Amino acid sequence: MKKTILSLALIALLAVTGCTTSDRNTAIATVGGGALGAVTAAALGANAGWIAVAGVAGATAGALYAKNQRTGECAYSNGDGTYSVRSC
Repeated sequence: MKKTILSLALIALLAVTGCTTSDRNTAIATVGGGALGAVTAAALGANAGWIAVAGVAGATAGALYAKNQRTGECAYSNGDGTYSVRSC
């Protein structure tokens, strides 16, 4: 499990090296959310299927929500590849 998570994190890191800051933040939130969901499910003793579901759910939550630390506004995914920015 550790090797899989580490491999996915490395792939994600390499994939975002040429992205904009916004894309990079979204990717980091996606990977972080997925890892947090999977690790939490594993810590609670879930089987492999539920660990995968928790990882996907965490990644989805990370991708749908991103906060701009400078302005305090949040970007919400519209589901079609575009984002709307409004106060959190």
